[in-house]
Amino acid sequence: MKTSQPVTVESLMLANHAESVNGLLYISGGGCNIHRRIVSPEGAATLSHLGLALIIAVPWHQTNLTHDLIIKFRDEDANVIANINSQLNMGRPPLLRPGTTQYANVGLPMYIVLTHAGDYEIVASIEGVENSERRWTFQVQDIPQMAAMA
Repeated sequence: MKTSQPVTVESLMLANHAESVNGLLYISGGGCNIHRRIVSPEGAATLSHLGLALIIAVPWHQTNLTHDLIIKFRDEDANVIANINSQLNMGRPPLLRPGTTQYANVGLPMYIVLTHAGDYEIVASIEGVENSERRWTFQVQDIPQMAAMA
């Protein structure tokens, strides 16, 4: 059994919706890289509903320890527009075979203001763990809202 394996973000995916229930990850509209949003004639940014799905590998010797998960949304200029910090502590079930890696499924449904059309990047990592990060790039496209006819 390797005792040097770190906790890692194994998978990161953008979706229309994602949630985790009873250890299972439910993803709807997963794998998207273009987010189309309706904007008013004034061009004001609106709330966007997105889902983020992550799978985090927790090796045997890293269980029962607290690990810090960091998720950052960045625009094309690398400005952080949203920052999510969370803690993860995976226990060991009673009959788990020694040395078994466990996987934490994380589904985050969210409402976020993406300030402008253009390119964005999501970066998820475990704090203090080198090479633990995963990236997902996507584009926001604006669709003008039709004006009401009199």
